[in-house]
Amino acid sequence: QVQLVESGGGLVQPGGSLRLSCAASGSIFTLSAMGWYRRALVNQRELVATITSGGGTNEADSVKGRFAISRDNAKTTVYLQMNSLKVEDPAVYYCNVKGRGGGSFLYPLDSWGQGTQVTVSS
Repeated sequence: QVQLVESGGGLVQPGGSLRLSCAASGSIFTLSAMGWYRRALVNQRELVATITSGGGTNEADSVKGRFAISRDNAKTTVYLQMNSLKVEDPAVYYCNVKGRGGGSFLYPLDSWGQGTQVTVSS
């Protein structure tokens, strides 16, 4: 079992900043990628940003230059620094980790956090 604990969502005015955190724990053997996705209202969940075990990052065009993904040295916590937030950014933001879990027996890992709400309003 892998647990993902997200934090950092909230209400911010347009142009403001928020920093999301997601800490992974549990039966993790290795994490190949960590990322953030979001879903607004009835829309489908969409990719926001990902970071690989090698440090490579990928961001959606809509957030490039405004959002930055990073992780801690232990590579078990991923962050999303969100700057210059816009009225189109509100959504529930979900953390995702991919890799392999388990101990003596390994299995594919693709886990999601519970989501954290980001609201942008004046």
